[in-house]
Amino acid sequence: MTSRGPPPGMGPVMVLNAKTQRQTGRQAQLSNIAAARSVADIIRTTLGPRSMLKMLLDPMGSIVITNDGHCILREVDVSHPTAKSMMELSRAQDEEVGDGTTSVIILAGEVLVQAIPFLDNSHSALHPTVIVRAYHAALQTALELCERQAITVDVKDTERMKNLVQSSIGTKFSSRWNHQMVEMALQAVLTVARKHSGSTATTGSSSTYQTTEVDLKRYAKVEKIPGGEISDCEVVKGVMFQKDTVHSKMRRRIENPKILLLDTPLEYKKGESQTNVEITDEKDWNLMLQAEEEYVKNMCTEIIALKPDIVITEKGVSDLAQHYLAKANVTAFRRLRKTDNNRIARATGATICSRTDEILEQDLGTRCKLFEMRKVGAEWFAYLDECEDPKACSIVLRGGSKDVLNELERNLQDAMQVVRNVVYQPTLLPGGGATEMAVAMGIRRASQNYEGVGQKPFASIADAMEVIPRTLASNCGVSVIRTVTALRAKHAAAYNEDPDALCHVGINGRTGELVSMEELGIWEPFTVKVQTIKTAIENACMILRIDDIVSGSKTKKQ
Repeated sequence: MTSRGPPPGMGPVMVLNAKTQRQTGRQAQLSNIAAARSVADIIRTTLGPRSMLKMLLDPMGSIVITNDGHCILREVDVSHPTAKSMMELSRAQDEEVGDGTTSVIILAGEVLVQAIPFLDNSHSALHPTVIVRAYHAALQTALELCERQAITVDVKDTERMKNLVQSSIGTKFSSRWNHQMVEMALQAVLTVARKHSGSTATTGSSSTYQTTEVDLKRYAKVEKIPGGEISDCEVVKGVMFQKDTVHSKMRRRIENPKILLLDTPLEYKKGESQTNVEITDEKDWNLMLQAEEEYVKNMCTEIIALKPDIVITEKGVSDLAQHYLAKANVTAFRRLRKTDNNRIARATGATICSRTDEILEQDLGTRCKLFEMRKVGAEWFAYLDECEDPKACSIVLRGGSKDVLNELERNLQDAMQVVRNVVYQPTLLPGGGATEMAVAMGIRRASQNYEGVGQKPFASIADAMEVIPRTLASNCGVSVIRTVTALRAKHAAAYNEDPDALCHVGINGRTGELVSMEELGIWEPFTVKVQTIKTAIENACMILRIDDIVSGSKTKKQ
C-alpha cells in the first residue's frame, strides 16, 4: 500500500513568515551550548583572588570597572536568547544568596559543554531527556555529598566569621583593605539581625518557634561620599542622613537627646484642590491670617509640651514653626525620606506620629546617646550616634572617585550577604575548589552503580565540577593539568582510606599550591555553594530540552 503524499502540483506548506529564522533539533541544542559557553568565557578570568578586572562602557557613556560576575553580565548587551537566559541565572543567584554569581555561570556553561559528545555523535547520540534524567540524579548525589562535607559554625565565633567573609571578598578590588571591610560587614549584619519568637497553636498542642530577620536593604543604608581615604570608612552605631537644621540658631550637638518623629507637616494645611475665598471685610483677612498662625502655634505648643530635643518630619516646616521651635531650644529637620525615618525609628526606639495632638511620652526615642552635626567632604550630615542596640545602621564609604566607591559598595554588599546567609543557616563548606573536587570524586564512584545509557552523562557532571579548581589554577598562572591531577589524587587517596572522611584539600588561589582549606581558613556558606550547584545544573537541563529556536520580527502595522 503506497503512502499518500500532497496533492499533485502542491509544494511544501509554509506556516512561518519567510523572514523568520529557525533552528531545530541538534543544530538548536549545539547553538545554545555555544552561546552559553561564550557567556561563561566572558567572566572566566574573574574567578578567584588573582582575578582580572573588566572595563565596561555603558550606553550613557559612563565606565564600570569591576570583577563582579553579576555586574559584568548586567552591563553586557547580548542578542542570543540562551545568553540572555544565562544572564538571568546570575541575577537570580545574586538576589537569592548574593555571592557565587561568577561560579554559577562557569559551572552552568561547563555542564552544557559536557553534553556535546552525547548529542553530537552520529552513531550513538543520546536523547536530551536521557541526559537530563542523568543530570538530575547527579544533582541529588552532589547535594548529599555537600551535606556530608558541611560543618556547623557558631555565629558568635568572630575569628571563624572573619575568615569566612575574607574568603568571599578576598577576590575583590577591596582586598587590600580586607580587615576593615570584614569588620564592617560583620558589624552591619549583626547590628541589623533581629530574632522573632512566637507560638503556633494547633488542636490539642502548641509549639514555639524562633526566626531570624536580617533586612539589609531596608535597615543598612550605604552612604557614598567622594573624597577622603578608604581607611575612613565606618559603620555608624546608629543613623546618619544628609540634612542640615532648618534654623541657624538651633543646637548642633546634644547628648542623650529625646527624638520625636513625625510624618505630618508643621505648616498650615493647604486645601486638597483649588480653594477660593471671597472676603468683603478687611478684618476677615486678618482673622484668616491669625487662624493660620494659631493653627501652627497650637501644633508647636503640643510638641514643645513633651520637651523633645529633636523633631524630624517627612514634610515641610514653616518659618513660623521654625521660630517657635528655635525659641523652645528644639532642633528640627524637614523633608526626610520615609526610609530614613523608619531607620531612625528602629535605631532610637521612637514611634512615627501622624497627629501632634495624639503624641505620648513613650513615642519619643531615647536610645540615642549623641546627636551631632558633622561636615564630611563639602556637605553637612546629621549623626544620631552611639545608640543602644540600634537594629539599624548607616555605612559610610569614602574613596577617591565614584568608580572606587561603586566597586567598594558592590564588594561590601557581597560580604554582608555572606554573613546574612550564615546567620540564617550556620553551616560552612571548604572553599578553594575542595568541595567541588570532593563532589566530583563522589559522583564518579556513584556512577558505577548508575545503570543504563545515562551512566556516562551522570559521570560527566564530575568532570564539569572540576571546572572551578581548574579555573582557579589557570587564573593563578600555574600548570593547570599538574595542579588539578595532584588535587584529584589527594582526594582519591583520602576517599580510598575512608569513604566518609572529610578531605579539605584545595587550591590556594594566590600561589596555586595545594593546601588544607581548614589551615588556610577559606570557607564558604553552605547555602551559596548548594544554590550554585542547583541553579547551574537545573538551568543546563532546561537549555538542553530546547529543540526549536524561532526568531523573527513581526511586520509593523501601517
